[in-house]
Amino acid sequence: MSKLFALVDCNNFYASCERLFNPQLIGRPVVVLSNNDGCIIARSNEAKALGISMGTPYFKCEERLKAQGVEVFSSNYALYGDISSRVMSLLRRLEPEVEVYSIDEAFLHLSAIAGTTLTDYGRELRQTLRRWTGIPVSIGIGSTKTLAKVAGHLAKKNEALQGVFDITTADVDAILSRVAVAEVWGIGRRLAQRLALCGVTTALDLKNCGDGWLRKNLSITGLRTVMELRGVSCLGLESCPVSRKSIASSKSFGYQVDSLAELNEALATYIEQAAVRLRDQNLLANSLEISLTTNRFSKTAAHYCGRKVITLSEATASTTVLIRHGLPALAGLYKPGLRYQKAGVVLFGLVPESFYQANLFRPRDHKGHALMVAVDSINGKWGRHTIQHAAAGFAKPWKNRQQQKSPAYTTSWQELPVVKASLPVLWP
Repeated sequence: MSKLFALVDCNNFYASCERLFNPQLIGRPVVVLSNNDGCIIARSNEAKALGISMGTPYFKCEERLKAQGVEVFSSNYALYGDISSRVMSLLRRLEPEVEVYSIDEAFLHLSAIAGTTLTDYGRELRQTLRRWTGIPVSIGIGSTKTLAKVAGHLAKKNEALQGVFDITTADVDAILSRVAVAEVWGIGRRLAQRLALCGVTTALDLKNCGDGWLRKNLSITGLRTVMELRGVSCLGLESCPVSRKSIASSKSFGYQVDSLAELNEALATYIEQAAVRLRDQNLLANSLEISLTTNRFSKTAAHYCGRKVITLSEATASTTVLIRHGLPALAGLYKPGLRYQKAGVVLFGLVPESFYQANLFRPRDHKGHALMVAVDSINGKWGRHTIQHAAAGFAKPWKNRQQQKSPAYTTSWQELPVVKASLPVLWP
């Protein structure tokens, strides 16, 4: 029997992470906000049942959420990233072929298992993940990745399936006839609108379209999607992640900033964050782009957006070098009197560290490289920002709002949960 695909999808991942160290939230509606507490980006099932929509600006629904007893959290990406890492690491221990698709999804290859069905095996896998990580998941099984996606959606929505659905054991056409074409992986809203004008409204309609019409009206990606719906696998597992072309770090401020000193602190902080990710992936950057923008929605001030690209003399992953080039560029973009909403950096021209091209007239800065290795090691052991560049500041009053952020339970020594036992008194 040929291998089948399984999609493991963490249920309401951000909300599940918040519940992991706060069991009192179980059964209560929970929402998570985007950067700067802007809008709702995650909802528990209880919050969805209240009719709370994804993407709703927080200021528009704050009073309603309070009235309905909804627990609200600022995004805690350090926590979510660490829990995701634990889930994916466990999957790799349990299955030899795993593709991490996103922070809360992974594709697996499954083969027939003697003495049990794939559905039973999926339930066992689901229970193991819940027991070892505390995160509930849904598992969809199909002959292609696209069908596994469809099965995973049904496994999540239908409680009777107990979190696992093997679409190969069901009437696939009957299922596809109930799936809107916009919900098919790889189609998207715009293409779905175009297809609807041609009478293609369900996944089954798309599957049954003639090959000639498909070649004329769809891209190669769309054709692959149709073939996948027909059970022909066109998308294999990507066990090696695709090389990144850029790394960005850009955030809105907690308030509008007019001071160059605060803007320098913010940019140095963002460069530091981007450089850490660069080194984590063993990459070097040849260029960086600095940006600085005002509030584009302001009705009283003209909008300003400044950008500058700096090409480096040699590729680097050194935070020190990147800050040394970035801050003068920011000073050139800065216009006194304006109030700025956002700054950011993009590192691009990325190459693997093993491809480093030495400069004939300037030996590589081995001391600087060793310093970055030491800093990353210390921060990895004792928590982020244990050691940082002075240019990034300390108080950081300009930081984006995170007024309802939960502790970094797993990545900061200062925020580890503490268990307190009540001991009996043995003396009068």
